[in-house]
Amino acid sequence: MKMSIKQMNPSLILVLGFALLITFGAILLSLPIASETGAGLPFLDALFTAASATCVTGLVVVDTADTFSLFGELVILVHIQIGGLGFMTFATILFTLLGKKISLKEKMLLKEAYNADTTAGLMKLVKRIVIFTVIMECAGATVLALRFMADMSVGQAIYFGFFHAISNFNNAGFDLMGGFNSLTGYVDDPFIVLTICTLIIVGGIGFIVVNELYEFRQTGRLSLHTKVVLSTTAILVVGSTLLIFLFEYGNDKTIGHLSLTGKALGSFFHSVTPRTAGANTLPMSELTDATLFLMIFLMFIGGGSGSTAGGIKVSTFAVLMASAFSQLKGKEDVVIFKRRLVVSTVLKALTVAMCGALIVVTVTFLLSITEGHYGLAMYLFEATSAFGTVGLSMGLTPELSEVGRVLIIITMFLGRVGPLTIGFAIAKKRMKETYHYQKGNVMIG
Repeated sequence: MKMSIKQMNPSLILVLGFALLITFGAILLSLPIASETGAGLPFLDALFTAASATCVTGLVVVDTADTFSLFGELVILVHIQIGGLGFMTFATILFTLLGKKISLKEKMLLKEAYNADTTAGLMKLVKRIVIFTVIMECAGATVLALRFMADMSVGQAIYFGFFHAISNFNNAGFDLMGGFNSLTGYVDDPFIVLTICTLIIVGGIGFIVVNELYEFRQTGRLSLHTKVVLSTTAILVVGSTLLIFLFEYGNDKTIGHLSLTGKALGSFFHSVTPRTAGANTLPMSELTDATLFLMIFLMFIGGGSGSTAGGIKVSTFAVLMASAFSQLKGKEDVVIFKRRLVVSTVLKALTVAMCGALIVVTVTFLLSITEGHYGLAMYLFEATSAFGTVGLSMGLTPELSEVGRVLIIITMFLGRVGPLTIGFAIAKKRMKETYHYQKGNVMIG
């Protein structure tokens, strides 16, 4: 029996929506008008680029600036914006402009897209998200454009400013610097580094968190979720900055030759960008093994729920850590900020983390078969970057075989829409169990 759109659950519609958006982008990017040479891009390369843009990842098999025309770059930029905010946000805006009433089904889709607890106040949230996004991207574009004017013409600087502001606010990591160099030319430039990092962090903490911070002056309170995201983000950024500073201090190929300020900026940028952004100011292939391992860890965690970021999310990581500490202390309850977590939250966090780990391990294993001779570290880094929708690479992406590219496309898609979303999309409605089995016990550890 055929299923109508009204019969589909919200998760399935979101999954199909992203898939259709990627396909449409691939068709546009494969057109002759989208490439610099006018010859058109091979469809698989176009599909990879469209998937990377829509999933706000940033992994590229061809250099963006050297390969795509202005039309192609704008297609990428539009897909980054839609992929970052979610196509349901844009559909809601369009329906509002056309005077169409938002149905309960569409509100449920928005609830699923933003990982919200309820549909109440969603329309107000969408409006605030759009306004906030425009303000942040315009502010970031202005600062970047003013800095770029010292290196290029005014028109190009403005275009570069907007492109990189939109790309990094949406945690995409696409750049127009050419030669797969990303932002390595600005490693010790405070205007570029601090502006990009601010865009990445703000875009990656989650729109629910941003909205609560905005309302804090009226409410005077923050939810447990917001407290967890902000505190965990701060710990991860500060801690990883210090570690990268120590790991790379004597490495002349990265920050060793820079001033103390340059070392600090380089370390800070690379503690922030693994939060699923993808831009880099240091040559990835020259980083120490310790730094690369730390970045894999950060990429897997990702950003905040309901944001432009990927990964298992910082709230998931925080719940897992709190659960582990509770067990080690012999406590039955998992408590964060004097609030006891319900068991279903802990189980959901464990499920997300295990699904993520399974995806990364499986893709790493498959890449070791299909690619063959680049080394386990490169495969693990590439798989984690794709799952976390990060976009950082040790140089493997352009060298991937056709099978390898398909694997990474699938991984980026899974990382963006989320393992649980896909699981709920293809599963039947969960039925309440009418009976329970007897309790059993398994020895652990």
